[in-house]
This record gives sequence, structure tokens and C-alpha cells, in this order.
Amino acid sequence: MDATAPQDRDAADLVVLLDDDGVPTGTAPRAEVHTTDTPLHLAFSCHVTDGAGRLLLTRRALGKRAWPGVWTNAFCGHPRPGEDPVDAVHRYAQHELGLVLDHLEPMLPEFRYRAVDASGVVEHEVCPVWLARATAAPQLNPDEAVESRWVTPRELRTTAEVAPWALSPWLVMQLEQLPVGASALDAVGDPA
Repeated sequence: MDATAPQDRDAADLVVLLDDDGVPTGTAPRAEVHTTDTPLHLAFSCHVTDGAGRLLLTRRALGKRAWPGVWTNAFCGHPRPGEDPVDAVHRYAQHELGLVLDHLEPMLPEFRYRAVDASGVVEHEVCPVWLARATAAPQLNPDEAVESRWVTPRELRTTAEVAPWALSPWLVMQLEQLPVGASALDAVGDPA
């Protein structure tokens, strides 16, 4: 894997590689970066609320290289080299879920994790976590997500406690770092 991209490589298909301090060191093709020896790279994760106290969960497409078919937060992605992170979140919301977001705020701006799936594929990311509000129901891109479901924060936290294996590891780790009742995720509210 090249640490730097040739000038003619499409920037739309590159991820930003990082050193241990989170400083960019180059780029690599997105299709080649997730392996059994994935280098640290820049990503993001986004939770989406419907404005009525529910959060969107999606089930990853079965063709995904890592964690196929696993339930996770609304969507994740990789900013392109030089791309504003907010623009990347909006771009992925549209591409993966057909969503326009009317609110976006950081929840865990320094979230970082490493996880290995059953096939040995590694996720190794500096992955700021965002909370967004959707303006409409999702329209799933089948290459990205095969199912979706709206749940309350309480339902999500209960699932993470009793069946963490049913959720993506990054979602479980995010929930562990967001204190119950004191995070923006819980502020979306549970119906009484």
C-alpha cells in the first residue's frame, strides 16, 4: 500500500493516513486500506435522530468487507484528503441513506479505536463522532445498508449491555464513552 497517492489518483477514493499522534502522513486507496493490517487513518461516525427522541440504527450491507450484516449507528465514512469533516458527513448521509441533515454537532471529537472482525479485517481509526438530525425517512443505498430501524437511546444502551455482539464494536465503544444521561445522544430524549 502506498503511503502517498500518485498525482493522477482520484482523491474521491483516498483515505487520509495518520501517525500515532493523529497527524496526516499521506493517503491510501480506500479499497485497499481495510485489511488484516489496517493502518491508522481518518474516519467519522454519525448518529442520527429523527427529532422525536429516536436514533437511527442501520444494518451494514452483507457485501461489506468488515462487519457485514452487523447493526451499527446510522452511518460512518472517510473524509477525502483536504475535505472539511462536516462536508464529508453530509456527503455520506446523502450517499448511504438519502438523508439531508439539518443539524450537526460533535459528540466525541477525539474518538479513536481499533477492532478486528471475525474474518480478521481490522478497523483502526481516529473517528470523530457526530450527532445529526434527519429531515426525512432514510432511503437506504443497498450497497451500504440493508435495513434500518429507529430506537430510543434507552433501547440502544440496553442492547449494547445485553447483546454487544449484535452491534458494531465502534458503536459499543462510543456508548461506553458517552455517560448515560449526560451526553448529547441521551439529550435526544426517551418518550416518557
